[in-house]
Amino acid sequence: MPPLAEPGPSRPAPSPVTADDLQLTVHRAVDALRPAPADGWGRMAGTLEWDCWETVEHLADDLFAYAVQLGPRMPPPAADVPFAWESRRTGGPANAVHADREAGPDGLLQVLEACGALLTAMVRTTPPHVRAHHGYGASDPEGFAAMGIVETLVHTHDVAEGLGLPWEPPPGPCARALARLFPDAPDAPDALAGPDAPADPWLVLLWCTGRTDLPGRPRPATWRWYGEPRP
Repeated sequence: MPPLAEPGPSRPAPSPVTADDLQLTVHRAVDALRPAPADGWGRMAGTLEWDCWETVEHLADDLFAYAVQLGPRMPPPAADVPFAWESRRTGGPANAVHADREAGPDGLLQVLEACGALLTAMVRTTPPHVRAHHGYGASDPEGFAAMGIVETLVHTHDVAEGLGLPWEPPPGPCARALARLFPDAPDAPDALAGPDAPADPWLVLLWCTGRTDLPGRPRPATWRWYGEPRP
């Protein structure tokens, strides 16, 4: 694993990611998706190989998985808490959480909001010294909050694109999660729009997660974040 980039003189230490950031992000996502047409959930979500319903289930499952990873008094240091994750179709996401189709889109969004509330509560109540396993580095509650924010931001982007809905992420949580998980993200002023323009954290996050190009920077073919707390 390559070493984390240390903040340089021009990059002040970012503000921490908070449970409030996560809660706000999930609420904004639910509100953004609520106007979706009832017959649109079978459309493909952005460039993913999942439809919009499956992608929201996957997002809810991510939030659930991060919450339960923090749950044991001694979180497993090298593995996930062993829930049974399974895909309901070939090529579909492997989830422990599935929404009841009979409950319709409103039920699906309730599942998403409930899983977000579960992770928010765990971030609020887990001592900051706790570390739990993640494949991108053992992390603390703040890191899992940042992971939940990134998952929510980018998968809401995918679903909104598939459903033809607008999506405007909350800028503060976006910037703090980007700084927490992507220490090598481009932040030079000329990364986006010239020497006098600051980098837009949302566009940079989309680039970091392989969803857009930046001027002079084609989107990465592979990507990851770094969950370990900073030294």
